[in-house]
Amino acid sequence: MVCKARLSSLLRKPSPSKARLLAYELITQVNREGAFANIRLPELLRKSKLLPVDRNLATEISYGTLRMQHRHDFIAKKYIDRDFESLDTQIQDLLRMGIHQLTQMRIPDHAAVRETVEVARYVAGDSKASYINAVLRKVAVDSKIEEEIKDLPIAQRLSIEYSHPIWIINAFYDQLKDWTEVERLLQADNKAAKPDIVRWPGKSSVEEFVDLGAQPIAGVLNGYQIEVIPSEFTPIIERRAGVQDRGSQIVVENFLTTWEPNLGWLDMCAGPGGKAAYLFHSLSEREPSVDFLANEPIAHRAELVKRVVNNQQVVSLDGRVPQSFERKFDRILVDAPCSGLGALRRRPEARWRRTLKDLKELVVIQRELLISARELLNPGGIIAYVTCSPHLSESKAQVMNFLADYPDMVLLDINSLPGAHIAGRLPDGTVQLWSHRDNSDSMFMALLQRAR
Repeated sequence: MVCKARLSSLLRKPSPSKARLLAYELITQVNREGAFANIRLPELLRKSKLLPVDRNLATEISYGTLRMQHRHDFIAKKYIDRDFESLDTQIQDLLRMGIHQLTQMRIPDHAAVRETVEVARYVAGDSKASYINAVLRKVAVDSKIEEEIKDLPIAQRLSIEYSHPIWIINAFYDQLKDWTEVERLLQADNKAAKPDIVRWPGKSSVEEFVDLGAQPIAGVLNGYQIEVIPSEFTPIIERRAGVQDRGSQIVVENFLTTWEPNLGWLDMCAGPGGKAAYLFHSLSEREPSVDFLANEPIAHRAELVKRVVNNQQVVSLDGRVPQSFERKFDRILVDAPCSGLGALRRRPEARWRRTLKDLKELVVIQRELLISARELLNPGGIIAYVTCSPHLSESKAQVMNFLADYPDMVLLDINSLPGAHIAGRLPDGTVQLWSHRDNSDSMFMALLQRAR
């Protein structure tokens, strides 16, 4: 028999908080429709008219749930009577959202349960909400789950505790060779990163940025952080500056140390245009008539590049086909398509979308782009090979295999270049940045020079 309080609750219309309803909407669009959180969330927030405090709550719940859902799934499986994967997808995402508030946020247990159930009643109905209520109440009163996680073998423990697939955990260990370092990197991946801003030389000034309250980032030439959201920052609105992680800024600035007058420059994989814009405007300030070309094979991404680089200097060709370009270059940036394992802190769903199969396919594309770049390179020219990934197969191994097959190419030691950044330098002359060490995306860079 249903008690009066419970009956009253069932008869009352659901009243979910707008922030949590928006968070659920984002979570389900990312998990079920393939949306990208960093693109979709700003769109949802613009339409929502939420107050700043509620915008922050929606962001924390949605991004946190997406990042930590492997951990949340592990917890949920302890309290359900069937396979988690067989649950209705609405129940899966609502449980994740509720468990995140219970275990990762400073929200009272009763409020975390009640508010999640209200969202469930609104989007999934009273029956599913009742099931979610029962599971979340069990989670709220069980204090032993943390001990169970800590007793697991180290790779499995880190995978669950920090919500990363094991193959990614192992890839990080292959590079770092230290489980404490791996854990620090995983912690960094799970912290929300404030966006970095780059001032484009010749388009905006240091004085303007200072007047607007932007704070310089130590260790880069034109990097800043701002208190307002980037879309409300005047230089960005007017396309005189861009949102760009300091790791990407370091890569561009390292490449610029190879500048000489009257060279031909190519950005082979330019979309969506961040590195291309910073490189182009930096070169144009030094050399107004610089010979620069940005290529982006995907048409809609090429249009994005045109917004930040002069239209006549943007083409849309297959970078793997060198004959398409009809000329050669002295400097080529190969910012290759990669797994993106170095930017997991900015893309909460990316860790669940990449697989080892994807990695194998990407390694082939990277190889093809390097071979094409070599064909397009003048004698004495330099390729900057860049990935936003620390995975060995996308970084050092890719470079070593390429150099072994093409003896006319040599690794140019970054340590020998005046003005190159100290951050991430390795003894072999390559660069590997790390989120937990450099407060940047974990970018890899190698400079490859062709014999004269």
